[in-house]
Amino acid sequence: MASIRKRKYTNGIRWEARVRRPPHPTLSKTFSLKADAETWASDIERKIERGDVSPTNKSNQTVAEIIERYLAEVTPLKRGRDVEAIRLRKFMESDLGSIPINALNAQHLISHRDRRLSEVSGGTVKKELVLLGHVVEIAIKEWGVPLESNPVRMVKKPPENRQRDRRLEAGEKERLLRSTHKSKNILFSPIVELALETGMRRGEILGLKWVDIKLQTQVAHLPLTKNGSSRTVPLSKRATEVMGSLTATGTGRVFPIHKQALRGLWLRACKRANIENLHFHDLRHEATSRFFEKGLNVMEVAAITGHKDLRMLQRYTHLRAEDLAKKLG
Repeated sequence: MASIRKRKYTNGIRWEARVRRPPHPTLSKTFSLKADAETWASDIERKIERGDVSPTNKSNQTVAEIIERYLAEVTPLKRGRDVEAIRLRKFMESDLGSIPINALNAQHLISHRDRRLSEVSGGTVKKELVLLGHVVEIAIKEWGVPLESNPVRMVKKPPENRQRDRRLEAGEKERLLRSTHKSKNILFSPIVELALETGMRRGEILGLKWVDIKLQTQVAHLPLTKNGSSRTVPLSKRATEVMGSLTATGTGRVFPIHKQALRGLWLRACKRANIENLHFHDLRHEATSRFFEKGLNVMEVAAITGHKDLRMLQRYTHLRAEDLAKKLG
């Protein structure tokens, strides 16, 4: 029997068609249009009735085959699909890929986890295991893979990495800005200044559109942020000056630069300025810490930065001891 379900994803509505005809395995597929889902389901049911689809044992599928389906049906619907696809393909190429899904057990995963911990950070391994766990969960619940439980849930996840608290040291801001001005890309320096003034993420800055910038009221609207919601960021006097100095391009984007190009500009700027161990995302940390130092409260800072969980702001309140000493008198 076929069923059609509406599914909500971050990038819109999808329609899932599912056909159950024992002893055949449950078949499902998602579509942008409900009519396409209904047509596909009807076609599959007719093929089963004609005998064109033979019962198969889904337990014979390998982990790589399950991941391949996830890559085709689930990953494209996510905002972080590019990074996720890279992680999933690494799983397919690893020792786990050739294991039949019904034979996958905690010991396989533990061995894989421990080997990965010798190559990458604990935080990275944790993200990989969480992703694989979701793949297996979807396979069990949505695709009829015959597993009684999810073996990934039985594996202890590595602890998160120690969160970065890197801030600009004395003189580093000036050296960094001087270095950005030496870049051949005239948009690079405004990007860095805007990050320092607003605390916006890299993707938020690169995604800015002129239609969402209101210089008269000193705000920048972000229609879609990392946490899936919109927010309006207030622009300081300096940020407004930076935005006002820019010339609109035909693309409608304020900064038509690819994130990989920005990465290269950043690395070269830090090298010229003789600044080590500074990530672009550290500018968000720096800006947020400065908001607190200016006297803004937690709710005000959250409104600017977009943090939904106020506890997340605790890591940004690394106020300089010398500045606190001045306030104490």
